[in-house]
Amino acid sequence: MAGQRIAARAAACAAVTVLTVTTGAVARADDGFASLPAQQIADRSRDALLGARSLRLRAEGDLGKGRSAMTVDISLDRAGNCAGSVDLGGGKGAVEIVKRGDAVWVKPDADFWKNQVPVGGTTFDAILAGRYLKGGASDSRLRPVVDVCDLDTFRELVSDNADRDGGTLTKGTVTTVDGVRTVPVTREARGQRLTAYVDTGGAHHPVRLTVRGAGADATVDFSRFDQPVPAATPAADDTVDVSALLGRTPAPS
Repeated sequence: MAGQRIAARAAACAAVTVLTVTTGAVARADDGFASLPAQQIADRSRDALLGARSLRLRAEGDLGKGRSAMTVDISLDRAGNCAGSVDLGGGKGAVEIVKRGDAVWVKPDADFWKNQVPVGGTTFDAILAGRYLKGGASDSRLRPVVDVCDLDTFRELVSDNADRDGGTLTKGTVTTVDGVRTVPVTREARGQRLTAYVDTGGAHHPVRLTVRGAGADATVDFSRFDQPVPAATPAADDTVDVSALLGRTPAPS
């Protein structure tokens, strides 16, 4: 569905735009983390992010380049399980997403159907009446949602963007973010200022990433590293099968 593809791409964009702040080879120093050079701190943070088995990602703000301010809040893991939501902002609509194993549930709101699926969207919304649309992970119409729900998709995007050129990397003074002691590292590139706030303890995960400038003003927060994705799924009487609403998936040509 067109609307679901838009939501999925928005979620991916929110993460990838800011994740390119950390680049380079992995450093292995273990002591005095906050005193390390900026590049080594960035390297350790990227290594920790790529090594996570699961996490919660919340992205909020305007990513520039003509994109509207939006909010993405999703927990996901390497097994492809996820639970969360995407709000496209500006009254364009929001969608709740749950994936568990091979089953996918999506619940777009009325604004989402109206704006993202202009042909027939309001009819679909009336039929669903607040229920989830359920389908299989192999259904091509839900493939963009399935891809976004897989943490490995984000890991690949981070790795693919790690060698992008750019800018000067600097280290700031230790600061607290959501109760976590962090050290910020900032890269100035292509008119944007990207900052990663890196946990000085534990595995040195990034706690917050920000992007400012060139029309962008966005924040991505990371939490719940290596904690299970919420396992609750919508009840059967709160779902409508995607095939009952949209018909069976067309056979490959």
